[in-house]
Amino acid sequence: MAYTLEQFSADCHRILAADPGPEGRGKVCELVQKACTDADFVRRHLPDDGPERKILYEDPQLGFCILGHVYHGAKQSAPHDHGPTWAIYGQAQGETIMTDWSLVSPASETQIGKVKHVRDYALKPGAAYVYNEGDLHSPRRDGSTKLIRIEGRNVETIRRYPYERAA
Repeated sequence: MAYTLEQFSADCHRILAADPGPEGRGKVCELVQKACTDADFVRRHLPDDGPERKILYEDPQLGFCILGHVYHGAKQSAPHDHGPTWAIYGQAQGETIMTDWSLVSPASETQIGKVKHVRDYALKPGAAYVYNEGDLHSPRRDGSTKLIRIEGRNVETIRRYPYERAA
């Protein structure tokens, strides 16, 4: 039987209500992996003609969001964090090369933050990864991809500052 969005969101809510910290997020990460490997879930919520970012569910009590991302072709993002919140990236199709960065100098309203390369690794279908508050990373996609992502809060409503690689 296919994993439904209603089951997925209810399972996430139950876990995060009991433990909103890193351990709870780790359990939610396992649910993201389950959703990413469910062909029916992916087909229904990440259609080929889907948008780059679509909120599939936003929890009215806890504020977390489940998103579907459908990227067509290559795309690279600058180093970033998720401000005062966290995110889980789950790879449903294609491959994302993720880069982790360490902080050299913080970003602010008046200053672009500086970061130093730590490592690169591939997120392949079925893989999911938790990025806690302050974790600096950047995704690169060399081809089309589909992702399921959870944000602790909708990052479109959060002020975040830019980062760049230190010289």
